Amino acid sequence: MRTVGLIVEYNPFHNGHHYHLQQSRKITGAEAVVAVMSGNFLQRGEPALLDKWSRTRMALEGGCDLVIELPVAYATHAAEWFAHGAVALLEATGAVDAFCFGTESGELAPLQQAASLLADEPPDFRASLKQLLDTGINYPTAYSGAVAAYLSEQGHPDTASFPFAQPNHTLGLHYLLALRRLAGRMEPFTIAREKSQYNEQTISDSQIASATAIRKLLLDERNLAPIRSYVPASTYRIIEEQWAAGQCPISWTDFMKPLLHQTVIRSAGELSGLRDISEGLEHRLLRTLPDLASMDFEDLLDMLKTKRYTRTRLQRALLSVLLGHEKSSFTPEKLASGVQYIRVLGFTEKGKQLLRRMKTTASLPVLLSAARPPEPYPYLELDTRASAVYMLGRGDSVPSEALFRDFKEKPVIL
Repeated sequence: MRTVGLIVEYNPFHNGHHYHLQQSRKITGAEAVVAVMSGNFLQRGEPALLDKWSRTRMALEGGCDLVIELPVAYATHAAEWFAHGAVALLEATGAVDAFCFGTESGELAPLQQAASLLADEPPDFRASLKQLLDTGINYPTAYSGAVAAYLSEQGHPDTASFPFAQPNHTLGLHYLLALRRLAGRMEPFTIAREKSQYNEQTISDSQIASATAIRKLLLDERNLAPIRSYVPASTYRIIEEQWAAGQCPISWTDFMKPLLHQTVIRSAGELSGLRDISEGLEHRLLRTLPDLASMDFEDLLDMLKTKRYTRTRLQRALLSVLLGHEKSSFTPEKLASGVQYIRVLGFTEKGKQLLRRMKTTASLPVLLSAARPPEPYPYLELDTRASAVYMLGRGDSVPSEALFRDFKEKPVIL
């Protein structure tokens, strides 16, 4: 059974995702789809709109056959390690033949050529990256600039002019770098995003909108009706159910009190030991304390931003404070050693067949629950803690058992 892998957040699953899923099946000739999905906190340093179990249901009803969780250690990281964790998980199943990702252009060749030249991070490339960072620009801009400079120096001017700085091209490059560094066997594919680009906040089509624009509609309007035409009926129904139960939408606004608590109890030295906190950010954060209790999240970002810190980097830094993620747990050596397990969030009947196959093909233990793992997994512990913190976003009325849902919840079965 030929199987394609997708790397997703589905925050929420919308018509554009459904198009990508169907096209991925078509161009790869796949009969089954495995999705590696971020849990309750996401790559741009944000809480998910709905919890991972609801989004798993969306994925399965939208056409996925098996959903596995990308550990929070990778899911909330920058592109390099996000990609490394996701590609490593797909490879570890031993059951995925190809993977397909969306890009702005739909062109694979320039990304593959760049990945072949940069997989070992040549000294000239690293020097160029450091030189650009020393000018004070942010890391994503510096990285794409260093890529273009190195490719030009190596005699590839056409590839050097490729728009690597576009978000999906950046992620695509890192997926291919991860595949090479892992000596992976999967065949890569890409398709062009249709009608709406990543993180686009405006809507110009009657049926396709970015997840960012859909979330903005929900959070600004506090009304489900405006999103109906942009999501499958199954997604709409799941959001409607969760909305009625008071369990969505979740946003950074819901975590301001826990964030205040985690900031108050730490010294500047302790804050500087957290992931993504550097260059004096700990001092700027502590200076906000007199106003933090009455401040909304956007005001906090405005007070913290600098030329070097992008919004995404600031959100990741604040998420590290909220979750207590220390730098020592996220060293390149630890992250490069890869994921330690495959956590199953849900499956269909065809997904059940894949799980049977993985009993002989998977290179990592397959977990159907976070309870009683075969051995201690540090990243699994981070996941269960993150899930407990996520439940705090539902306010003071959250039942205590919800904080430990990870230990009791069974996979979603469709």
